[in-house]
Amino acid sequence: MSQSPKTRPITILGAGVLGSRIASALLAGGHRVHIRDLSPDALTTAATYIDAHRAEFEALLPAPISTGPGDYQVFTSLTDAVRDAWLVIEAIPERLDLKIATFAELDAHTRDDCILASNSSSFKSRLMIQKVRPARRARVLNMHFTMPPTIRSVELMSCGETDPEHFERLSEVLRRCGLIPVTARRESTGFIFNRLWAAIKREILLILAEDVSSAGEIDTLWTEMFQQPHSQPPCRLMDQIGLDTVAFIEDNYIGERGLDASMTVDWLREHYLWKGRLGLKSAGGGLYGPNTPHAAFRPDPEQTQPLYLLDVGLGANVPATTPLAQAGRILSFNPTTKKMHPLITGQSLPDGIAYSPSAGRIFWTNMGAATSTRDGSVHSAHADGRDIRTLIPAGNVHTPKQLTLDETAEKLYFCDREGMGVHRCNFDGSGHEILVQAGSEAQKGDMTRWCVGVALDVAAGYVYWTQKGPSKGNQGRIFRAGMEIPAGQTAETREDVEVLLEGLPEPIDLEIDAGAKRLYWTDRGEHPVGCSLNVLDLGDRGAGKKVLARHFHEPIGLCLGEEEEVIVADLGGSVYSVKGGKKTVLWRDEGCYTGVARG
Repeated sequence: MSQSPKTRPITILGAGVLGSRIASALLAGGHRVHIRDLSPDALTTAATYIDAHRAEFEALLPAPISTGPGDYQVFTSLTDAVRDAWLVIEAIPERLDLKIATFAELDAHTRDDCILASNSSSFKSRLMIQKVRPARRARVLNMHFTMPPTIRSVELMSCGETDPEHFERLSEVLRRCGLIPVTARRESTGFIFNRLWAAIKREILLILAEDVSSAGEIDTLWTEMFQQPHSQPPCRLMDQIGLDTVAFIEDNYIGERGLDASMTVDWLREHYLWKGRLGLKSAGGGLYGPNTPHAAFRPDPEQTQPLYLLDVGLGANVPATTPLAQAGRILSFNPTTKKMHPLITGQSLPDGIAYSPSAGRIFWTNMGAATSTRDGSVHSAHADGRDIRTLIPAGNVHTPKQLTLDETAEKLYFCDREGMGVHRCNFDGSGHEILVQAGSEAQKGDMTRWCVGVALDVAAGYVYWTQKGPSKGNQGRIFRAGMEIPAGQTAETREDVEVLLEGLPEPIDLEIDAGAKRLYWTDRGEHPVGCSLNVLDLGDRGAGKKVLARHFHEPIGLCLGEEEEVIVADLGGSVYSVKGGKKTVLWRDEGCYTGVARG
């Protein structure tokens, strides 16, 4: 190209739902964007969407854009919209005759070096180039977006004559916009994912037609297998099962149904099994090579100490169709560059999070899909989101809340709200025990017994926790006890439990500065005392309690920063820094934030 791509526009044909989202992603990456549609109303709607959702798309970026986000213009004229464009992406209705005519127009009205891409997932781009000059066809391809920012994948595919160099160039552009490009190695109806999805749909319909199961049961099984924090994606799962076992199972289907094995099991045996590649059980690996790491988030190189945030999944940023049990996310936030990156998705109301520098792992709690049932859980993962492990599975705790760590002993502590207790286990989930039991099953409805926040003073040997009381009920309390149950006593009968404060609006999470003998907590009760960040001087408990900051929007998580800074996250979608009496917004969107931890 004679000029840098960002000095020339990218044109989107079609201002519908997907066209608006494609434009938003490219704008976040700093590109000039032209949007063309015959309908002025559609263009107005697209502009409204773009302006309202900039932060969501900018949060996807892998690195800050020095020039800032791009700008856009809207057009009803195709000729004006594509003038000087270096890339045109059509996102018009799925009618082949319309696409053929559109590509003919683009060939006539764009510069010769302009790349022409179709967002179609139904038609190969080779079907659209009948009226495109042969010399131009090297710059035609499919570029299929799904639904950013929720789904970031983009599939690229040749028209059969596309110059291969364009794929890496476009992939790099997409990556810098926070998208995930994948190029099909050859032409394929349905690209990659749609072929996979088509096979799943066919088998589901066959199960239903044969009356083997119901839609609800199928969805339940799918969720349990593929949407749990520890779930493996399909190729990883086959390697884990063993490719020899996969082949044996498929042989049964082939024999029963009279299927052709040449492109499935026979291919698997020739290229993997006969070469000793059986999956994780073999030194040679399987579909993945030996010791191949997961594709995962890579931290911003400028990011020295991120914040880990939990989006519980109850905000306006979550589509109404997303089940609550799958809407929670773990994110990494760079306070310097103000960039947010999703690490782990599909969580079930995540609430508490902590980071272990010694283990290089994050630990978090999930409250579970329903607080009325015992389906909470505790998990850990590598700091970049890889290697998710379930430490305490659903059924063993009720509603786990804030979580904190004893680095030296490699133990984690958390409160179980409806379980009315303070719990502890090892970093690997073993040794699970209850240290404090504030009530019995019959007393579960008594909110004054609900344990929520937890903090440790390891040197002094104390564990601190909150019992929040009714919502905004001014019956909240803060307690402490020894980190070990006294000899001869139990979690229910221990006599060393001490009430530090009572009559609080609704205390939630705790943090302690043991050296300075200061105990911090968030309170989501009523103004003016509630919805606040507070501190207690443990050396002067009579007069040492004060409010540090007010007027949060349901504050939950907190962690200590540097030099008496406190970071607070609230359910209103904000993350704050509080220091020296000043409250500063670090991040604000339509999320719903609970836990926060320093990396």
